[in-house]
Amino acid sequence: MEQVVERAVRIIRERYAEPLSLDEVARAVLMSKFHLLRVFDQFTGVTPGRFLGAVRMGEAKRLLQFSDLGVATISAEVGYSSTGTFTRRFSESVGVTPTRYRELSRGRGALAVGPPGVRRGRAGRCRVRGVVRAAAEPDSPVCIGAFDGPILQGQPFGWTTTDRLGSFCLPLLPQGVCHVHAAMRAAAGTPGRPVLFTAVLGPLRLDPFADCEVELVLRPRTWSQPPILFAIPGIEVPAQTESPAPSPALRSSAIEEKTGREPACNTQL
Repeated sequence: MEQVVERAVRIIRERYAEPLSLDEVARAVLMSKFHLLRVFDQFTGVTPGRFLGAVRMGEAKRLLQFSDLGVATISAEVGYSSTGTFTRRFSESVGVTPTRYRELSRGRGALAVGPPGVRRGRAGRCRVRGVVRAAAEPDSPVCIGAFDGPILQGQPFGWTTTDRLGSFCLPLLPQGVCHVHAAMRAAAGTPGRPVLFTAVLGPLRLDPFADCEVELVLRPRTWSQPPILFAIPGIEVPAQTESPAPSPALRSSAIEEKTGREPACNTQL
């Protein structure tokens, strides 16, 4: 099954600019679309459609950073027929507008980060505590945040950075379901070219009456992981410390409806 999913991922990465459908991908890998949906989620953590959307936005980020193409041209290059829709989705996923991302990725300005976000209208009382580990030493800040899904995108509900591996805490989180992501660059590859290490754990149900304790093991990224869309301060773009705008409330029911269960918090990735 792994080889089938790997072929499906390769098709998505090669044909992301096309109006690609699940039926087309399933036919290409000689599998029913219903079976492909199940096994694709098992290996990647997301559906083919969400993986495709992440690949498109990841390519848009690359073009904004390394080319001089305009936003409208990039929108069409990655498969969008509406520049407005592309700009809105890019801003929601990356955390800044396409124009602002281009400036930040080229070292012009810094992205504001600060203490954990709070639920709109009132502070949360939940807390995630844990340990982050890796087989290599960090060559950047170690960034840890609580997000609403398995893809590292959108605005975090809580965010912290540390200069070393070990213990961390995300306080003031709203009650609900989230995924905890961690990322760092490590001097584990070619000299002068640090490798990106990441980890994700979830879905986790946050309870204000009990801390959620987790262990995150950072590893180099593999073919099965969708692109990182959130512009990670201190790793992908320069960081500036200041208080961010409040984060939206956790969507507590979406993952429950999909999984039909409430996951335990004491989990190792």
